[in-house]
Amino acid sequence: MARAGTEVMRGQVLPEWIDLNDHMNVAYYLLAFDQAVDSLWQDFGLTDDYIRTHNSSTIAVESHVTWQREIVESDPFIVTAQILAFDDKRIHQFQRMYHADLGFLVATCEWMNLHFDTGIRRVAPWPAEIRARIADFADNQGQHPWPAEAGQRMRVKKPVFSLESDES
Repeated sequence: MARAGTEVMRGQVLPEWIDLNDHMNVAYYLLAFDQAVDSLWQDFGLTDDYIRTHNSSTIAVESHVTWQREIVESDPFIVTAQILAFDDKRIHQFQRMYHADLGFLVATCEWMNLHFDTGIRRVAPWPAEIRARIADFADNQGQHPWPAEAGQRMRVKKPVFSLESDES
């Protein structure tokens, strides 16, 4: 099975990540995806040294996780990343987690991250060298289609009750 996106991280489901249902707990999916973000940031030059010397980092302002199939203790996984869009201050990225041996899609995570000046606590433009690395990575994303899970709205299709107005 072909994987979409560029591999950014490999891991294994740890015993402490298992819940009462004997599979990986939801909190640890987000942890694994966040670690994969850090791995991608390393590729862009957003290292610990960069954060200290430039007083700049990134912040997450939105994310959306979908679960496709369960994984259990000791299962190996791969996380891929795909840049969907970016501008002078933002990056919209999409991650997929695959079972490393069996190849099936386990989960997805969509992120909106902002470049952040830690000195003034405000959003700031990407430095030219970081923006260039993001652009290089994005240039290689053309072979991967827009993910079906990206930008989806969460809803009950035919609710018995909905707080949402019928007029929307």
